[in-house]
Amino acid sequence: SGWAGSMALYELAVFDPSDPVLDPMWRQGMFVIPFMTRLGITNSWGGWSISGGTVTNPGIWSYEGVAGAHIVFSGLCFLAAIWHWVYWDLEIFCDERTGKPSLDLPKIFGIHLFLAGVACFGFGAFHVTGLYGPGIWVSDPYGLTGKVQAVNPAWGAEGFDPFVPGGIASHHIAAGTLGILAGLFHLSVRPPQRLYKGLRMGNIETVLSSSIAAVFFAAFVVAGTMWYGSATTPIELFGPTRYQWDQGYFQQEIYRRVSDGLAENLSLSEAWSKIPEKLAFYDYIGNNPA
Repeated sequence: SGWAGSMALYELAVFDPSDPVLDPMWRQGMFVIPFMTRLGITNSWGGWSISGGTVTNPGIWSYEGVAGAHIVFSGLCFLAAIWHWVYWDLEIFCDERTGKPSLDLPKIFGIHLFLAGVACFGFGAFHVTGLYGPGIWVSDPYGLTGKVQAVNPAWGAEGFDPFVPGGIASHHIAAGTLGILAGLFHLSVRPPQRLYKGLRMGNIETVLSSSIAAVFFAAFVVAGTMWYGSATTPIELFGPTRYQWDQGYFQQEIYRRVSDGLAENLSLSEAWSKIPEKLAFYDYIGNNPA
């Protein structure tokens, strides 16, 4: 959290928002700002907006406000860590039968799973949908029309399309609901002795390894969605992928638009003049990366 806030302040100090079309954030090497923008942050206390306009009242939840909140939160976490370091022998961590310190790992797992489920559900049901929040950055598959807006959940097969942002809302709602129910289950039901020993639930290494496995699974899904789609990583914010350039993704769209223009009896120069500047820029960068 502290690193994210500090890095955001550094990027804001060197970021030039004057030309969002030909000098976007990804072209300037920004790393943290795209993630903040993806979640709905678009204004700065410096009076500029990521879309290229100016703002007079950016509010507290601007780029600087979010960065400061991360730094404050990291300090609170540091103080909480010191408190738990000093007061480690709390009654809540003692076995009722022996009176000695003992960690109930299945119950701790249930608590964390429940809290993670609440956060996951809240993000999908409130933030992404705009019910209590700005929504997220939504764009077309070619990164031309991006803006922050509310997203309706996509509960059908289209929710698995890496270009459809509705899957972000529906999947977070579904995963959050499952996490809440599973967390309550682990809080109220004790595992059988044979299962407890078979899965080594009393070993902290088991807890850590299962957590790493869950993170790996999530990272695998995110990597695939980012490489083959743009719902979670819009092109305006993160830039095109090598996969898109190698497939001639933007070039094919340019040729399609030119062909459609010629079919409408436009001249070749008129058809080319209607190509959006962003689309031509994406294709140009892919062929001239320097």
